[in-house]
Amino acid sequence: MSTDLVLPNHPLSYANLTDQSLRVKAVQAAATYDTSALILLLHAYLTTASRKGARTSRKTFDAYTLATRDFVPWAQHSGVQLLRPGRRDGGRYLSHLQQRPTSGKGKRGVLAASTVAQYTAGVRALYRALQWAGATEAQPFSDVYVPTDPTPGIVKNPPYLTEVDLVLPHCDAPLAALLFLCAHAGLRVSEALAVKQSDVQGKMLVVHGKGGKVRRVPLGARTRQALQRLIPVNAYGQYFEWDYGQATYRARKAFTACGCEWRGFHAARKHSGTRLYQATKDFTRVGLFLGHASVDTTRRYIAVQDNDVSQEVEAW
Repeated sequence: MSTDLVLPNHPLSYANLTDQSLRVKAVQAAATYDTSALILLLHAYLTTASRKGARTSRKTFDAYTLATRDFVPWAQHSGVQLLRPGRRDGGRYLSHLQQRPTSGKGKRGVLAASTVAQYTAGVRALYRALQWAGATEAQPFSDVYVPTDPTPGIVKNPPYLTEVDLVLPHCDAPLAALLFLCAHAGLRVSEALAVKQSDVQGKMLVVHGKGGKVRRVPLGARTRQALQRLIPVNAYGQYFEWDYGQATYRARKAFTACGCEWRGFHAARKHSGTRLYQATKDFTRVGLFLGHASVDTTRRYIAVQDNDVSQEVEAW
């Protein structure tokens, strides 16, 4: 038996297979509903073939992995042949998601529209991976329409307002610096957790963002002072040794201690975008600050006051 037919245990092993071997492995995995093997195939596709070489974020990897872990058992239980799905099977899975109760702690009701969209995007990516491997041409979700949530995200999860200053007395030095990086410097929490001492260049911070993009953001005096209190935790000069879950646990605990609702690090990033927009009234400048590729994304991060243009229309 050819050595390249040994089951790969790393995504890049799939990418190194011959075309025929890759197709065989993909067909075998789909035929046996081998979730682990399909996830490896998906990761190989995302790593080497998707989006014309653009890097896929860790968050996207995790989200698509979760979607695959959910879809493959559902497909097996529902009699769906992964390589030859019926024309209505994409819609059936969408309906299943829309009716499924949420499993979030302390939450009731069905899955949020954003969660349904994320799961569907993950399964679409799985089928692109199967197509990339030459296993199938089927794309059962190409015509599946996922309704958007009628409630804007800025309403469902608004930016922190006074909470940031209220919680700081309950934070140790690393957590305070992390909150400043998100709420004042506008970093994603993944970007903030990856900050190294060498990234701080005077009053500027070099940020390594999504898709391998690099941007420079200004650091306010309080953020610079918070970073100066930190000691790097390893030889690479990184300031934080936490993963996302550990950082979230600490932040939630501090917010609870001050009697504030914890709404995640994204609400802190929205805090910075909203404050900067109030100062500049310029979505483009805010988008550059936050590292957005599109100003349409920036608009979803900013809580614009209802009376934002009241002065302008007063004399009309």
